[in-house]
Amino acid sequence: MSIFAGILRSLAIVAVTWVGWRIFRSLIVKNPLAKIHGKVFAFGGLMGGKVLYTYDPKALHQVTIKDLNSYEETDDFRRTAYLTLGMGLFSSMGDHHRKQRKMLNPVFSIAYLREMTPVFYEVGHRLRKSMLKQVSRGHTEVDVLGWMTRTALELIGQSGFAYSFDSLEIDAAQHPFGASLKNLLPTMNDQLLTAVRILLVPYIYGIGTPWFKRKVVDALPWKALRQVRDMVDVMEKTSLEILDAAKKSLKSGDGPSGRKDIISLLLKANMEADEGDKLPDNELIAQVSSLTFAAMDTTSNGLCRIMSLLAEHPEVQEKLRTEIVDAFSQNDGNDLDYETLTYLPYLDAVCRESLRLHPPVPFAIREAMQDTSIPLSKPITTTDGQTTQEIFVPKGTSIFISITQCNRDPDVWGPDAEEWKPERWLSPLPESVIGAKVPGVYSNLMTFLGGGRSCIGFKFAQLEISTSTSMLADF
Repeated sequence: MSIFAGILRSLAIVAVTWVGWRIFRSLIVKNPLAKIHGKVFAFGGLMGGKVLYTYDPKALHQVTIKDLNSYEETDDFRRTAYLTLGMGLFSSMGDHHRKQRKMLNPVFSIAYLREMTPVFYEVGHRLRKSMLKQVSRGHTEVDVLGWMTRTALELIGQSGFAYSFDSLEIDAAQHPFGASLKNLLPTMNDQLLTAVRILLVPYIYGIGTPWFKRKVVDALPWKALRQVRDMVDVMEKTSLEILDAAKKSLKSGDGPSGRKDIISLLLKANMEADEGDKLPDNELIAQVSSLTFAAMDTTSNGLCRIMSLLAEHPEVQEKLRTEIVDAFSQNDGNDLDYETLTYLPYLDAVCRESLRLHPPVPFAIREAMQDTSIPLSKPITTTDGQTTQEIFVPKGTSIFISITQCNRDPDVWGPDAEEWKPERWLSPLPESVIGAKVPGVYSNLMTFLGGGRSCIGFKFAQLEISTSTSMLADF
């Protein structure tokens, strides 16, 4: 009876709050409410939940680093990630998450990226060739986001798994794995499916075996749910094929000398790890889908935004083109090595400024796992007129981290914080930036978050963006 009572209570308010929450969240992401209410304010979330919005650097440091164990991904996020991507970095928490990161951290090292740079360029050359071929056909509309998405998928496939998802030919058929990843989130946002996820999944998540859960999904009549099921099947099947191929390669002796991709290095590290640190096969399979999901959509959005900004600012485009052409010329027209590419000052400035102003992921949400408190950089006045520099946070409160607004904070970046100015990175950063102590892992920004749940592949993303931009600079 308690399960049905809980569902009925939820049904009583979900219809009222669902549309309002979608609209309200849109306002928060676009930041007008932040400009009215400041860096910290509270509001009611979906289905009566409590939400604390913040981009205060000291509060972010508390949530993402200092008191990391008190704040986790929300239950809804982790359950959804587990059911669609498996037990990977997105769905694990606590010591389990730290164990997975410990195993994965070495494969995203600078040494690995140096070795992978030629692979990035090989994919970049294919992209450039196909785009040149397309524009040579005469006046035509180029789907830049489509090209960037295909390129991002092929880059993680080649460098991550020694696997090709896409030839990058103009009319090449879309790989089922890529199609599934691309369509997963839009399908998950189906209103009926979202209601099912919110209302039913919390109650049935821990009931029965995976076989039983699959039978329940197969029996339900919703089209969107069956589409998600089929996408998950494709992703799991492809991930298993990739893992099996890497295992066979290691057994045949091709291993660490013959293959340097992420999954091969991960398998080797897993074989050499202490018994308590080893990851089971189901978690290795989950890393394939999780890493591809993270690498494909966000990086392609970032790349597309850079292309758009360069088109809007031809003077920046020309300056960047000159720097890149000169660098290739000094290298006799050959591809640049990792150090040369990453130390091109204007390319670096364009990429940093684009990721500052337009982070591919505009916000993150954490959930307080216990009663706790969050310190603030400056005192605030509460609704009852009291002044405080610390906020009590009850267990279950969602912390809405505004990545976009933190990156655009005029107190940190100055009055031109909302303007795209790559030149700001060519001089020492203002003292206000250094003094703010923004807890991000990248350039005093929250673009890739910070702490133990920051983006593990942010240097990979940087290299991907720099390589692709350098290949398209003379378009």
